[in-house]
Amino acid sequence: MTELFITAPALAKFGELAGLATGQGAPVRTVSGEVMTELAQTITPQGVLAVCRFVDVPLGKLMAAAPRLVVLLAGVRDPGNAGTVLRTADAAGAAGVIFTDASVDPYNSKCVRASAGSLFHLPIVVGVALREAAAGLRGAGLRVLAADGKALVRLDDLESGSKLRQPTAWLFGNEAWGLPADALALADEAVAVPIYGRAESLNLAAAAAVCLYASAWAAREA
Repeated sequence: MTELFITAPALAKFGELAGLATGQGAPVRTVSGEVMTELAQTITPQGVLAVCRFVDVPLGKLMAAAPRLVVLLAGVRDPGNAGTVLRTADAAGAAGVIFTDASVDPYNSKCVRASAGSLFHLPIVVGVALREAAAGLRGAGLRVLAADGKALVRLDDLESGSKLRQPTAWLFGNEAWGLPADALALADEAVAVPIYGRAESLNLAAAAAVCLYASAWAAREA
């Protein structure tokens, strides 16, 4: 944190946060509700806004940590979806999230809000090419599984075996059109989340939650 803006009501409620900012040498500036609304770019801001440094890491640093579960986003454009996937990855115990160069900026304000703080908990890699990311993951010993609704292999097929216990990178594509053929070709296997009811498909963030928790549960049973 490099700077903190806070309204008087929020200061009374979150005084400890202001104290932490001061302790880190970050200026704390009390502003009016009107100014906070302009700064936060939301209709009903919570009254606290922090200015922070970028937190992304190089791909090599993430790979050097010997990750066992990673998220790879390819062409994900919706910031709310991306932030929710980041939050879900954090909850499922993933080691990091890679935003390829065709994906939304993780520092987009809506993405930051949707991550609910997980942006600061989980290493993120930004702006690498999908092919480079897939090669780096495979070089670090991870299998790349592509979530694809049209895949012949279903997630419950993998849950009965040991494949999900292996270090895995889940590849998720665009909300509207999924993963193109060239992206699917970079994966070791394409996997579909089964639809048991009448819904046409799952939201990207919901599908990511199912896949990531399947891997997390499998790893804990190993």
